Amino acid sequence: MAPIVKELTVGQVAERAGVTVSALHFYERQGLIHSRRTAGNQRRYQRDTLRRVSFIRISQRVGMPLARIRQALDTLPDGRTPTREDWARLSEQWRAELNTRIDQLIRLRDDLTSCIGCGCLSLGTCTLSNPDDELAAAGPGPRRLMVDALKQDTAP
Repeated sequence: MAPIVKELTVGQVAERAGVTVSALHFYERQGLIHSRRTAGNQRRYQRDTLRRVSFIRISQRVGMPLARIRQALDTLPDGRTPTREDWARLSEQWRAELNTRIDQLIRLRDDLTSCIGCGCLSLGTCTLSNPDDELAAAGPGPRRLMVDALKQDTAP
């Protein structure tokens, strides 16, 4: 029987976790995972990095941004790998945030039919770009587009 390897190379982690090497490098730069460097400056990861990467990927899949994932991982003592109990606790905390996003998406979907997508931003009935015709007080024309164009013209 082959001995269990305590550390994995970046390629081994990438292959086993189903991510690219560049994704692992990115996660490391973001402080989501950690490695040590060998004398030859090669990355070596602890085996529990596989579970952390899985946690990151699943968290992203349910819609959590990396900043929130990092916050969640930072709550774990000594940077340990998330357990089943950790996932249950964290996913419960995220439930309200996800429900809010779902409600926003449902409203967006339902309001989409009243938008003609023309970009005029002055329709009194445009619930997406100009709710309650707030831009009417600023004058005629595509107010938001005009403000953006003015900002570009005056940029140094």
